[in-house]
This record gives sequence, structure tokens and C-alpha cells, in this order.
Amino acid sequence: MLIGAIEAGGTKFVCSVMDEFNETKDRCVIQTQKPEDTLAEVVDFFKDHPIESLGVGAFGPIDLNVKSDTYGTIKNTPKKEWKDFPLLDELKRIIGVPVAVDTDVNAACLGEFRFGAAEDVDSAMYITIGTGVGAGFVKDDEVFKGVTHPEMGHIKVKKMDGDTFRGSCPYHEDCIEGLVSGPAIEKRTGIKGADISVDDPVWETVAHYIAEALVNYTLVLCPERIIIGGGVMKQAHLYPLIRTEFKKILNDYIEIDDVETYITAPLLNDDQGVIGAAALSKDIRG
Repeated sequence: MLIGAIEAGGTKFVCSVMDEFNETKDRCVIQTQKPEDTLAEVVDFFKDHPIESLGVGAFGPIDLNVKSDTYGTIKNTPKKEWKDFPLLDELKRIIGVPVAVDTDVNAACLGEFRFGAAEDVDSAMYITIGTGVGAGFVKDDEVFKGVTHPEMGHIKVKKMDGDTFRGSCPYHEDCIEGLVSGPAIEKRTGIKGADISVDDPVWETVAHYIAEALVNYTLVLCPERIIIGGGVMKQAHLYPLIRTEFKKILNDYIEIDDVETYITAPLLNDDQGVIGAAALSKDIRG
């Protein structure tokens, strides 16, 4: 049995063909262009592989209400050419197999839950901090969705005393995405995060805001593990800073036995999204 998986990001589509043991049989990376151009390359890749189903973790916002007439449609994305594009319906039409779709962060969370940093617990949250900030939550092997998928990257946190940075989010300015995303760090400092010294005090500010958000998520969801990935978190020195701030802000209100285990890095080597998409593909086959 071969299954298809796509991590459909705003910058690139990672397409993979896997067997039931998650062994990759073929893979390609497609730059995200106009929908028709991108999907033409997707079809070209999968036409040589007899997949039985396809799972997709997509950038959003995307309509995930199965009762909605626009289920599987990308909604109010800043990528204007993709706004209101019926991704699920188009993939079903052009690939010709059953298709499951979810957000990229939900898929990544599912991947880490089943096969990575959270496979030993019953609930986990995955947050990606990169060009944007997004998060997914899985409990008892089910991805959480409500009226729509969670938008945890846009919660508000308390600004630090003396912090005059307005934020970079075009919708909310200083939501968590507007304070700690890659573009936010670059806007605050005038330097790309990868080029900032590990000793620069900006990392303490970034860690504080991330920790504030994690405390809020912990108080609301009480996950057994929080996994943080994304381009900003390639700065590995952030993890201990975040854990220290998290403990300080939480102030032992909820007992966390081992914060180093509770707040951790992904284990799937940046493949959590496509592995999670493969899991979605398997699930629709039953």
C-alpha cells in the first residue's frame, strides 16, 4: 500500500509517497506558486505513484468545518491568489483518490504525537514559530477542532515594562505572532534572527513572550507535553530561556514535574508535517 502526503506550506509544498511503515519511497519539493501552477506540479509528481489516499497539512486559515459548504477551502490568507481556493475539492478531482486535509500545524502535532516527541503521552501541543506562529493540539489521538481550527498564534500577551515595539502582525500588531515570529524579530532589531548573537538581550525578550503564551496554553489546555519547532527555534539557546521564564511566570500554580520534558523540541527532523499528513491519509482509509 502506498499513501500520499503533502505538507502544503506558504513557501513550498513537500510531497511524499510512503508505505504503511512511514518509509519514504519518493519525495519532491515544489515552490508555492499560483494554485493552478502549483497543483500541476503536484499532479505531475503523483501520477507515477499508485497512491490509495492522500493526506494534506495546509497553510491557512482553512475551513475545517465538515458541515460547511466551503469545507477544505483556504480562506482569508495573505497569499491573495490562494484566497477562497477549494484545495480539498481540487485535490480530490485531480488526484482521484480520497483526500484528508487539516492545517499544517495540526498535521505536525499529529506526527509528533504518534511518532515523535509525544508518542509516550496522551495529549500534546505543537507550536511552530517561524514566518508566522501557529499551534495544534492532539488529545487521545484526535486533533482538536472547534468551529474552525485554533489560531493560537494570535493570542495577546502582557507587554513587558518599557517594551515600545508595536509588533508586526497586520491584524493585531502585538499578538504573540507579532512579537516573536521571524519577521517580528527582524522588524524589532533590523537583523535576521539567524544573524543575531546568542548573547543579545533580544532573545530574553522573545523567550519571555513565548513563555507567557505557553503558560496561557497550559492553563487552558493542560497538555502533557509542549513541542516547539519552526525556524526561530533553530536558535537552540531559546529552549532553556523559555523554560526558565515559564517556571517564573507559572509560579508553581500547576505542578510540572520536569519542565525540560514538558517543553521540548521536535524529534522528527522537520518532517513532522509530512509524517502527520501521511497519518491523516492512513486515517481516512480506516
